[in-house]
Amino acid sequence: MATRLQSRLAEMIDDTRALVEVESPSSDPEACREAIVVAERLCGQHLPTPARVETHEGCSVLRWGPDTPRVLLLGHLDTVWPCGTLRDIPWSVTVEERGTVLRGPGVFDMKAGAVQAIYALTEVLAHLPTADVGLLLTTDEEIGSARSKALILESCERAEAALVLEPSIDGALKNARKGTSWYQITVHGRAAHAGLDPASGINAMLAMARLALAVGSLADEAAESTVTPTLASAGTTGNTVPDHATLMLDVRAWSLADQQRIDDGVRALITDDSLMQGAHADVEGGINRHAMPESAALSLVSRVDALCPTLGITYPGARAVGGASDGNITAEAGVPTLDGLGAVGAGAHAIDEWVLAEAMPQRAAIVAALVLDLLTA
Repeated sequence: MATRLQSRLAEMIDDTRALVEVESPSSDPEACREAIVVAERLCGQHLPTPARVETHEGCSVLRWGPDTPRVLLLGHLDTVWPCGTLRDIPWSVTVEERGTVLRGPGVFDMKAGAVQAIYALTEVLAHLPTADVGLLLTTDEEIGSARSKALILESCERAEAALVLEPSIDGALKNARKGTSWYQITVHGRAAHAGLDPASGINAMLAMARLALAVGSLADEAAESTVTPTLASAGTTGNTVPDHATLMLDVRAWSLADQQRIDDGVRALITDDSLMQGAHADVEGGINRHAMPESAALSLVSRVDALCPTLGITYPGARAVGGASDGNITAEAGVPTLDGLGAVGAGAHAIDEWVLAEAMPQRAAIVAALVLDLLTA
């Protein structure tokens, strides 16, 4: 299986290029749909039945196979990179000491993984033409999957396993993930002329700054819970006391209880008079994804460990990570979930994002073998 896929490496690289060169930031629905259409074309080239391009709550998705399969392959085609990034990070294939390296926006997170999923399906169907397996690719994962969450839950209603083609962590699988909470805090103050009468204003920027510093007290180093201010904006002109400001927070935690503690803390801080000093604030957002516990992946990790020697592949290991994915959603639904089955490389969300091409056939072989093992056990 791994050998056959290895013979198709050049095809896999070409197909990855086709996806990478269609930029698809989460914030651009039309661009995301273009990427989904390219994935549909790739499925049509390699799979015996066509994929389906659908729209769910404004989110373009690709579905292949049964709507509610026994084994669900899951991934996304949206990226964090704005359109135009290809000018700065063009697609490239270079031969380096570590191997053949692919670069381009979204190549690691996670367009190479989507290609690997399609090629894994070709191997599954070659061995088991009636395999009860499905593929779902979404386009809002990087912004919390609010529009696709219901579809993901529907797709895994009868699933015995969800296999997530997100990128690996230093080559290892991901067997646990932190939960995420996201917040947008809007601070309302009162405008005034910054030179003539600043004292009559209420400076929303300063209130926001005090909040940004105060939220750090909600983190728990011992529990590895983090609260990170990530985006901020304020003001209208250079000579006006700002009457509004916005602050975005990213929260990561290993337990729902800690997510709830931080949620309560955020909502308490915006009513703290010592911080607000006459301003007031609104909060949007909250707990987004529950943590994916190691127990959700345990049985699947054991299967991969046992299958790798039969494929002639070294078992890659498995690790817990701080980032969340749609695997958190399937795990929360009680579906055994294994993540990090996608590309080997590094640099997710970074300008040096890269993928090791030679690992793509091996990872696709692991997915295919795991699917067959699950369906024929």
